[in-house]
Amino acid sequence: MSTSLASVASRLWNGLLAYAVKFGVVGLMGLVIDVTLFNLLRLGVFGDDNWAQSAIGAKTISTSVAIIFNWLGNRYWTFRKHRRRNYVREFAEYVIVSLGGMAIALGCLWISHHLLGYTSLVADNISTNVVGLALGTAFRFVLYRYWVFGHHRSDGLSNLARVEEAQRTLFEEPPTAPRPGSAGTTAGTPQPGYADRRP
Repeated sequence: MSTSLASVASRLWNGLLAYAVKFGVVGLMGLVIDVTLFNLLRLGVFGDDNWAQSAIGAKTISTSVAIIFNWLGNRYWTFRKHRRRNYVREFAEYVIVSLGGMAIALGCLWISHHLLGYTSLVADNISTNVVGLALGTAFRFVLYRYWVFGHHRSDGLSNLARVEEAQRTLFEEPPTAPRPGSAGTTAGTPQPGYADRRP
């Protein structure tokens, strides 16, 4: 029973939880970049009275920068075994998913800021960097794990390794056992694997 539980725990860790932990670390670093840049833009550090200082503009810019950082972190650390040879297509799919996550955060911000009228900096941060972040993170992780870096992708490194292993298994002939009396054996000597039939 304990062996079965250990096996299930191992599969759960290697199949999902290890990725989730690494994804969380990369995401946390990306969050620091996102939140810091968002607030700097909202406070007008990079200029006043422009689109970049608006709530939507600041969030669009900060999230775009975080997307690039997160892609690099996830490609070369979180999902490095499943990264794709066609990195251009991988990045395009990553951006699509990331934009979906950003749309969720922006939607939460729009509802809070424009629909409900909570326009303070604290309210903006809660709506986009707490509620929006939680929903967007769950959305992104599922699609990154099972689509962008899915082990089934034909140009993924893990899938290519499995194909090469299968090819070696199919096309490499197994070693044949020497026939009795052939070179390297002594006549009358039992071959390896045969029981000694002495009375």
